[in-house]
Amino acid sequence: MKAKLLPLVAATLAALYCSTSLAATDTEEAIEKLPPSLPGQVHAKIDSATPGLMPVKPLEEVPDDIMAMLNKLPEEKREFVLSGKGAGVLNPDIMYELLRKASAAEVTQYVDTMMEVYDRVQYKKGRDTDQIEMNRSAKNYNTWRVKRPAELDPEREPGPISLGRYLGGGRSGIPTFAGAPVAKTPEDLKAGEVDVAILGAPLDMGSGWRDAIHGPLAMRMNGRGLGGTDVSTMVNPGAVLNIVDYGDVAIDQLSTERSMQEVRSMVREVAETGTIPFIVGGDHSLEYPNVAAMADVYGKGKVGVVHFDAHLDTGRGRVHLLDHGQPIYRLMKEAHVRPEDYIQVGLRAHYSKSYYEWEKEIGMHYHSMAEVERRGWDAVMERVVEEASTNTEYLYVSFDVDVLDPGFQSGTGTPVSGGLTMREAIPIVRRLCAESNLVGFDIVELAPALDASYVSTLNANSIMFACLTGVAMHKKGIKQKGFISDLSSEHGQTDYYGDSKDEK
Repeated sequence: MKAKLLPLVAATLAALYCSTSLAATDTEEAIEKLPPSLPGQVHAKIDSATPGLMPVKPLEEVPDDIMAMLNKLPEEKREFVLSGKGAGVLNPDIMYELLRKASAAEVTQYVDTMMEVYDRVQYKKGRDTDQIEMNRSAKNYNTWRVKRPAELDPEREPGPISLGRYLGGGRSGIPTFAGAPVAKTPEDLKAGEVDVAILGAPLDMGSGWRDAIHGPLAMRMNGRGLGGTDVSTMVNPGAVLNIVDYGDVAIDQLSTERSMQEVRSMVREVAETGTIPFIVGGDHSLEYPNVAAMADVYGKGKVGVVHFDAHLDTGRGRVHLLDHGQPIYRLMKEAHVRPEDYIQVGLRAHYSKSYYEWEKEIGMHYHSMAEVERRGWDAVMERVVEEASTNTEYLYVSFDVDVLDPGFQSGTGTPVSGGLTMREAIPIVRRLCAESNLVGFDIVELAPALDASYVSTLNANSIMFACLTGVAMHKKGIKQKGFISDLSSEHGQTDYYGDSKDEK
């Protein structure tokens, strides 16, 4: 008889493993449009559904023969099945098929197995650990995040510090982001009138596939792609902007929760000086503290977000409240960002319909690769740039490198085929950073150990350089949408395209 129960056990485990891909509905339904939420207000429909997770609701239209079997069971077992709790363990249609082939004794064992599995996957106080206590008496409890007292350093005037040894050697001395000087304090940022502070956040506990911890190190060590003049615009961001390396944020590598608090504090510290923070991750759970820090400085609901990613990252209902697939829901649930001001680009991971239905219902803007396939990249890019300049005064750009096709970006933990090319990604990032009031930028999920070459790091640096170029264009007052330099885009020896501006 135990052998006959194996299909049920296998089916229940499969159902649990695949539960995040089950659609809530199989029909196209009209989405009720609500008025936009106010800044600082949680959207009324934010918890209207839990995408990807089957709701617990009573079974409907139970077949008569199945109902006859259930009526022979004790009341507790019958009510369990009819309550719909068993549907979270085993699809009702599969259950009906199994029960029809079972004897009376086997029916009872099937239901007992379902009840046991359901009980084991739920949290039960006294049986399950809900948290691991820290040693609050440890003498070094906060050593990891306590800043070095200024009194221990040599006296100096506030301002950026160059770590180069030679006058003309960009690769000499200690590696920094973009070969920039270093700043340690807010006073350094203010004294240096710093435009952009790049800081590392080497956290990767939110990712199932580790190594994003080495993203900041790789981008510092391999500085290719982060210097010189941008060929499309003839703008040299290093010559226009005051850029500094602000070091790495302190990370407690055994606690995501404690690390998030410090990341938010440090990003806020930079933004409060008027400097634009560029955060190099680390995994995409960092989007939560980064954007929350923007709301701390500029106000809740005042900052829009463009989120580049192969994945929606709107997950919730998981055991861990913080990971790289869940930052967006939490930001909206805490009213840091309105759903109407969230724009997603490059989506193509295998999420169920329920995710998109929920995003549409609460007013989010999403642009999947299906839209690109249907409309073409140029049309989608124009739409994204237009949406990014609507409704909010400030913009934050969060760039997960897995939005790029794995052919360009193999060094990431969760690659998905069919993504953006570098030739598509660079122009839109440059435009967003040029044609909006950018207040923050992050680039995350670079896992250099997964790419034996330096290409993934080169591409990550090139994306950050595109945003730096855009910020420099904004500072220079270049207001033309989609600006491309005439000098670099046309040699001018002939009027080949018939649109020469030169006088005959």
